[in-house]
Amino acid sequence: MPDEQRLSVSEVDPKAYQAIFSLEKYVRNGSLDEGLLSLVKTRASQLNGCAFCLDMHAQEARAAGVTQRQLDVLAAWPEAPDLFTERQRAALSLAESVTQIGQGVPNTVWDTVAASFGQEEIVQLLMAICAINVWNRLAVSTHQALPEQSETGSAGATG
Repeated sequence: MPDEQRLSVSEVDPKAYQAIFSLEKYVRNGSLDEGLLSLVKTRASQLNGCAFCLDMHAQEARAAGVTQRQLDVLAAWPEAPDLFTERQRAALSLAESVTQIGQGVPNTVWDTVAASFGQEEIVQLLMAICAINVWNRLAVSTHQALPEQSETGSAGATG
């Protein structure tokens, strides 16, 4: 049985939660499409082992038109290049490098991103990657419980 949730950041300190939610709001109001953002968020959540965020962002991905097949092979996306667009592959590569920042962001990754995205989009993409990594760290650290599923299979979530 999984450990119980340690605390709820939003209940203990709503201002702390709101600070991160402001970053999320910035990301959602940007020009990047929801399908791309949900792939990035799902991939970072895979790397970080965040069940709560995986559950939420896989649902968002499907709602945004990401195929189940793309989600099924997302952890091995470089092995399935025909399933992902050039922009998706560039964004996923950056998401992996930024999520695993101790290894740095190689110039080859940056060059690929710069060839696929304008500078404003790169800023939005970086902020999206940073935001999901914060959400992942909060959820994993606090053992955030998965929400109950409705009859349609969707779960309510916040981050």
